[in-house]
Amino acid sequence: MKKVAIIVGSVRPNRRSSQVAAWLKVQLQQSNRVEFDVIDLKRVDLPMMDEPKIPFTGLYNHAKTRAWSNLVSQYDGFVLVFPQYNWGYPAVLKNALDYLAREWQGKPVSLVTFGGHGGTQAQVAMRLVVAGLKMIQMTVNLQISLMPGDSIATADRLLHTHDWEADLLRQEFERRLS
Repeated sequence: MKKVAIIVGSVRPNRRSSQVAAWLKVQLQQSNRVEFDVIDLKRVDLPMMDEPKIPFTGLYNHAKTRAWSNLVSQYDGFVLVFPQYNWGYPAVLKNALDYLAREWQGKPVSLVTFGGHGGTQAQVAMRLVVAGLKMIQMTVNLQISLMPGDSIATADRLLHTHDWEADLLRQEFERRLS
């Protein structure tokens, strides 16, 4: 069975990313052809880039980098779940992507953003990054309007208005990874 990682792209205290990723996993796991796992960058805990060689070489000096490489290499595709920060993406997500190169190449990726305006600008900025990593951009990329002050219950209700889009994303992964 093919495997897709849902990467939680924020480590901020009281973050909404975990809630969005958990909701998305429930929606996507209805697949009997693709397995979906959540990878939380807070648990991965990479320092700011400290490898002396460029990632494309695949010559990693640090055990944390080798572990990150081994984890990412297990997956056939990715969903990046992240909030919009000042019209961009969280630095922790960019850092995690920058640690590796070949591990991302040729693999499909969907961008799931959220924020007061759905994270549109964060997606625009991240599209350049995943293109540079030679990832295959999916056609289904969710933009979810959530306000920082929304309660967990309100956010949950708003997330469920996107169930149909999550279903389209599941179908796209099933087609691409067949």
